[in-house]
Amino acid sequence: MKKLISDLIKKTCENFDVIIDNQDIEIDRPKALDHGDFSTNIALKLSKQLRQKPREIADQFVKFIGSHSLFSQLEIAGPGFINFFLSSEGRVAQLNEIFSKRECYGHNDSGGQQSLQIEFVSANPTGPLHIGHGRGAAIGDCLARIFSANGWRVTKEFYYNDAGAQINNLALSVQARLKNISPNDADFPEDGYRGDYIVDIAESYTQKHSITVDGKIYKASGDIDDLKNIKEFSIAFLRNEQNQDLANFRTTFDVFTLESSFYENDQIKSVVQNIKNNNYTFEKDNALWLKTTEFGDDKDRVMQKSDGSYTYFVPDVVYHKNKWERGFIRVINEQGADHHSTITRVRAGLQALNIGIPKDWPEYVLHQMVTVTKNNEEVKISKRAGSYVTLSDLISEVGCDATRYFLISRKADSQLVFDIDLAKSNSNENPVYYIQYAHARICAVLSQAKQSAQNISVQDIERLTTKNELQLIKKIIEFPDIVLLAATEKSPHYLATYLKDLASDFHSYYNESKFLIDDANLKKSRITLITAIAIVIQNGLSLLGISAPEKM
Repeated sequence: MKKLISDLIKKTCENFDVIIDNQDIEIDRPKALDHGDFSTNIALKLSKQLRQKPREIADQFVKFIGSHSLFSQLEIAGPGFINFFLSSEGRVAQLNEIFSKRECYGHNDSGGQQSLQIEFVSANPTGPLHIGHGRGAAIGDCLARIFSANGWRVTKEFYYNDAGAQINNLALSVQARLKNISPNDADFPEDGYRGDYIVDIAESYTQKHSITVDGKIYKASGDIDDLKNIKEFSIAFLRNEQNQDLANFRTTFDVFTLESSFYENDQIKSVVQNIKNNNYTFEKDNALWLKTTEFGDDKDRVMQKSDGSYTYFVPDVVYHKNKWERGFIRVINEQGADHHSTITRVRAGLQALNIGIPKDWPEYVLHQMVTVTKNNEEVKISKRAGSYVTLSDLISEVGCDATRYFLISRKADSQLVFDIDLAKSNSNENPVYYIQYAHARICAVLSQAKQSAQNISVQDIERLTTKNELQLIKKIIEFPDIVLLAATEKSPHYLATYLKDLASDFHSYYNESKFLIDDANLKKSRITLITAIAIVIQNGLSLLGISAPEKM
């Protein structure tokens, strides 16, 4: 419908000898029913060019477009907005699209099947996934689903930082437990990990277990002095546990990349040398510096320290060079807000390579922290993790559906309070329950009517004239725009909010209307409408990785 209106606008502009690009045509959906189903500000945009008042231009547009079977009227509002009101035939056309596309309704091909990589979670394999990782997992996985629905070929990737001091501390912590050294002992590693999960790893290592990760088997030798084997087994143990937690969170990945792989074959050394050859480095204080100020940073940054080791962002530059070489047109990194400082450095390193990478590549979505509350008090500690709330604990407490919804319910750059009591409640205040209950209610009506959702077709809907009915029709045909908006803004929360509002509109309709009535035509029309609503709710929940139960 938006394309139809856009074509009408372009045809009218041609009549005025005005050439206009698609991006100059804005078509909105007014919230109020009395403002129509669609609205455009094209007359205001052309006012200066045509040297006429916007309302005069709008009047010419309305006259030129004239009557159209899909619109009951065109109205000029305010300073020159043109409002389009769908006719009954127009509403039928929109509902027909829902029933013809069904589970694909809302999808489009705006991405043109171009390649897109989304990196998310990317937790260090040094402990269980915490609630921050959970928010990253929910946002990243939903983005992958949404971009796929918008016609992108999406690759979901997890990057393991399995090298460096933290990994050494993990191995030393497990070794200390193997030697019966407790975290309270003076001999326990100062920067060691103190959660009970270290005991779990040590016990598994003692029993000489084998763990398979990504098709590779890691076997514990049981030798408490074999620090290399302890390290490899501990990483495998935690990677396996993280994978299980993510699977329970309905989150899977296409590719796992290890930071340690870039230390092989001198890949990092080669990238650093390329940057040096391009004259973007200098030496100072026995260290090698990158001229990041030439790419917008506030000061230059050390790449290689005096002891020969590389600073943390250098492997990231190598990793993203690898992404570019794999042919990804777009790359989106979903990470915690603490990664903000690395954005400029990574992009500077990529630009310094001078291999044609765009300046704003990769893109970033940074999420803020999550505060978990229960009984109106903040929950800070998981016994097993030792110092934070784990994703596994939260899923066990409130379930996967509620956890996913709550973690994407606000924009990523907003801090989030996760209320466990609310997430567990079966009440209208719990948005995920409220949405799922709307779907279950519709399924119950269809069951009583002995009507399968697959056998519904659009009937005569002229009888659907109440404010609730018109508002619901208007709401469900907005769904494709929300799917596109969520991708454009890289924010799943638009879908979460939309579904909550749709559920609210439906529940109001349900409470005020009857569906299994003697008037056969009205009954068919109402059944058709609520079936379309169910399709939209199910499609929306699917894009959020949330189930759409038929009974509750």
